[in-house]
This record gives sequence, structure tokens and C-alpha cells, in this order.
Amino acid sequence: MELVAPEGPVYQAGTLSGNPLAMRAGLETLKQLRRPGFYQQLEDRAAQLEAGLRRTLEALNLPYYLTRVGSMGCLFFTDRPVKNYTDALRCDTQAYGRFFHGMLAEGIYLAPSQFEAFFLSAAHSREDVEHTVAAAGRVLAQLAEASRP
Repeated sequence: MELVAPEGPVYQAGTLSGNPLAMRAGLETLKQLRRPGFYQQLEDRAAQLEAGLRRTLEALNLPYYLTRVGSMGCLFFTDRPVKNYTDALRCDTQAYGRFFHGMLAEGIYLAPSQFEAFFLSAAHSREDVEHTVAAAGRVLAQLAEASRP
């Protein structure tokens, strides 16, 4: 710490920089990340969520594009691939808004914009994902019903 300003020549700033509680939390997080099977379990949960959403969207015949890398994903309501910002702008943002509010009413908080990603964490259990998929099924069924003539 003698090298860090104001005593030393290295300037470092940040809300929790040098905070002992933040440092301890960081160290404990690193310990968890090193546990055998940690990343595989996270991948399994994310794959479970992706599969459940795809199954539901396809069963309801709703147009969508869902992308996922590891525990991060994004859902768009569209009938074509989304590869860039211009593609994303062509998606049905109002449908995503209705999906967001429906999920919120189900007690599940998603990113409020389709331009943001969703994230799973190690804290999410298999039961949490099942609950999320079931809630999404109810909300998406309402969206499908409302979109039919």
C-alpha cells in the first residue's frame, strides 16, 4: 500500500478501491470460481434456460431470435437473425416491453430493454430456472394470444 497515493507514486481511484470488505468479497468470489465444476454448472443452468425459452417460443409459434454465450444471453422478437445494432432496431421492441412487464409481474426482473443482455449467476438453482421458464411460458402465451387476429 506504500506505493499507492497519497504515500506512493501510483494513483488508484474507485468507489471500493482498497475497501477491506470489497477486497474480501473479491477473494471469496475467486475461490468460488476455482471450485471444480463451477463453470460447467453455470453453463448447464444457462443451457437449461435457453432450451426452455426456445421450446416455449417455438410451441407458441412466436418469431424470435435468441442468442447465448455462456451465462449471458439476449432475446429479440423478430423473424430474422440479429447480428448488429441495425438488425436489433428492426425487432419488435414493444413486444419485448410487454414481455419485460409480464415477467416483472411474475416476480422475475429482466433487463428492461431488448438491447441489454440477461445474465445467470451461480446463485441461480435448477429450480430458479424452471420457475423462470414456467413464468416465461405464461407471459409468452399471453403475448401470442394478443398478437393473433
